[in-house]
Amino acid sequence: MSDKKQQVSRRQFLNYTLTGVGGFMAAGLLVSPIRMAIDPVLKESSSGDLVNVGLSVDDITSEPQRVDWTVEQVDGWYESEPSRSAWVYKEDNGDIVALSPICTHLGCVVSWEGSEQYPNQFFCPCHDGRYEKDGTNVPGTPPLAPLAVYEQEVRDGMLFLGNTISREGA
Repeated sequence: MSDKKQQVSRRQFLNYTLTGVGGFMAAGLLVSPIRMAIDPVLKESSSGDLVNVGLSVDDITSEPQRVDWTVEQVDGWYESEPSRSAWVYKEDNGDIVALSPICTHLGCVVSWEGSEQYPNQFFCPCHDGRYEKDGTNVPGTPPLAPLAVYEQEVRDGMLFLGNTISREGA
């Protein structure tokens, strides 16, 4: 081996410098997208939390009544308060039922006794879909699945609702 030090030419020095600066700039540009992809995954999710819908259990009757409420939703850094709805009633045994108002056929909104021809049923005006009071679909009408039910809990005499639970094949 020779004792001569290897000299760096101007061309090599410029090449090393530009490669280093370019790599540093590329890393700086990649930090933001990587953080945007990873940060929401690391945050605790508030989905599935039960929300007070402002309805006392004593006010719930055997007749389905529409209940509207809002939930706080965070998508990344965007916060919103979308509204939710449910048809709530008590069964004869005292159990509370909270049904989604979204038709399982095409996603239209169903209403209780929405048709004079079919009293005591949920009716979807989009394609004349019908559901029984318990949310099961009437055979021979467009919906092929029953209405979804909400997760629910009673705390201090107030009704709390969460996410919908599909009842496919029920």
